[in-house]
Amino acid sequence: MKKINKIYSALALTAVFALTGCIDETIPESSTATAEMISESPSALEGAVNGISSQMSQGYLVYGDQVTEIDMALPSMMIIQTELLGDIYPGIPDNAGYDWYRRYNTVQDIGETTDFSFIPWFTLYKFVKSANDIIGVVDLETAAPAQKVYAGMAYACRAYEYYLLTALYEPVENIYTDVSAVKGLTVPFVLETTTAEQAKNNPRVPHDEMIAFILSDLDKAEECLAGYESDNRLVPSLAVVYGLKAKVYLLDGKYAEAAQYAGMAIDEATTNMKAKPMTAEELTDETSAFSKAVSSWLWYIHYDAENMGNLCNYVGWLSSEAAWGYAKLTQPCIDKSLYDHMSDKDYRKNWFLNPKKYDYANYRTCRDKAWIEAAPAYTSLKFRCLNGDYETYSIGGASDVSVMRLEELYLIQAEAVGASEGVSAGVSLLNSFMRSYRDPSYNFSATDLRAFQLEVLTQMRIESWGEGWAFPSAKRLQPDVIQNYEGTNAPTDEFKVNCKGIKPTWTLVIPQAEVQSNVALEGKNNPDPTQAVMGPTPIGTFAN
Repeated sequence: MKKINKIYSALALTAVFALTGCIDETIPESSTATAEMISESPSALEGAVNGISSQMSQGYLVYGDQVTEIDMALPSMMIIQTELLGDIYPGIPDNAGYDWYRRYNTVQDIGETTDFSFIPWFTLYKFVKSANDIIGVVDLETAAPAQKVYAGMAYACRAYEYYLLTALYEPVENIYTDVSAVKGLTVPFVLETTTAEQAKNNPRVPHDEMIAFILSDLDKAEECLAGYESDNRLVPSLAVVYGLKAKVYLLDGKYAEAAQYAGMAIDEATTNMKAKPMTAEELTDETSAFSKAVSSWLWYIHYDAENMGNLCNYVGWLSSEAAWGYAKLTQPCIDKSLYDHMSDKDYRKNWFLNPKKYDYANYRTCRDKAWIEAAPAYTSLKFRCLNGDYETYSIGGASDVSVMRLEELYLIQAEAVGASEGVSAGVSLLNSFMRSYRDPSYNFSATDLRAFQLEVLTQMRIESWGEGWAFPSAKRLQPDVIQNYEGTNAPTDEFKVNCKGIKPTWTLVIPQAEVQSNVALEGKNNPDPTQAVMGPTPIGTFAN
């Protein structure tokens, strides 16, 4: 870690990675002919859009070298959000230090000079830049239909990145840090028209303005993709655009609109894409579960076997069966209280090892029974090595990674309908989804809206374990975070924190490199939550 910090410090001093640098690296840097070629050639535009998909799985995306293993593009954002929720722990306490993401979970050392601040910010803005490069060379007023399609995909990608930036960086009031100076602020706009000079004085955008901008991008994407049909799910489709609108409206607390667009996304996906929720077999197949795309995956990315490393890949971080990555050392586990929330008939319960092992279930694995017996209780089996190859990272790790699944939309629809049309209507949708696709014995009842919303959130956390898409809803609902309780499987004291409302880490800090190169951010950074809470919190209490 000393080497990493030295490298980071050098970068911070030169501000090479500041957003002004990202703007300077545009497509037409050496010649306007490059931009003209791309704008006039559908095949060039298609290649640029496919490049965004490839970039989303690119190892060492930000640093360009093996500096830190959390530098793993979009999958890193998924793991970060799961850690922030406190839903994942290292199953081997003595090896907890190998979980490089644990700082997001433990409220330790994630300030403005750390990789834990640096990586999320510049990862997402690199994605924004790639979308801007396409948007900036297509005039929607004069573009041919094929050109508009690819521009629509870029608008959808940019909207998604700003959605994530907003979810991670907009502060929420809490009892642990003072956010009064930045309340209601999201992140700076970097658009296709933003110049390097403008980026040096680029303020954070108020919440309402950011939401309006994201929805405007999605409106353009919807217009551009209307009527377009393709089997390629490595890029956004119309169903994905509707789904993104549902996510954005839910983040904004606009429940009627969230319900409307979740329903539209479900209809589009099930009708025109023939999507259906993952089956019990697809959820637990030992050679393909969550490593090979299935019909419910509306948008996903893919690892190229020829362009990946053994440590910086999604399967290597989350598949305990993999013999090549950090998961071998940490044995990632689900939080016990979340596991206990599932009934024995819930298909997803077999994603994780019961303490009774084979006396509880006949677990499927690409390893052997001895491996199962030796693994810690609650170890994850959700993410499998592709083709069951746990020894060769370029085969077992050359996986697909879901960006948006149909299941998320059903859960968004349930909460949004319950909040806008009445709790009973939402409960009915939740029970229907769960009984049909996850747990035939499921029967939730409630008349209180918050109790219902927290149940949907819990189902989101279980469903999205390792994928992280429950995090924005958790930050919106502020459910309390309880990681120290009787029987907790939190491995060490630093994980054993109980926070009222939210963890202070749920609002990330803008990197120092960016603050130093953008004068509008002076005095407008989010408060550093490092050690605002120290574990262990006494059982039955909240930290104060």
